Amino acid sequence: METVVDDLTARRCKPCEGAMPPLSSTEVAELMQQLEGWEFLDNVIRKDYQFKNYYQTMAFVNAIAWISHREDHHPDLTVGYNRCRVEYTTHAISGLSENDFICAAKIDTIFAI
Repeated sequence: METVVDDLTARRCKPCEGAMPPLSSTEVAELMQQLEGWEFLDNVIRKDYQFKNYYQTMAFVNAIAWISHREDHHPDLTVGYNRCRVEYTTHAISGLSENDFICAAKIDTIFAI
């Protein structure tokens, strides 16, 4: 599985136009197999991360901000003292795009550090 995730992390997000269709349920299912611990619900992929303290949580949030800026694709975050929920969907197409999975894989990589 790690080889596939490495493949996602090597990709870059592409500008998303409202005219492009969201991923099909088959495409979503295939990409979900490449991510560990992510859930798919109501056109959103999400994952909860746990930390020892607030400092680690905020360092993770700042790393997500850097990835989001670099990829120009931004998640919804719910942040608490020692936890962060990350949710991705592509609002411009009202569904999921490959960009959501690319960023999810990159976030998993920084969490592993």
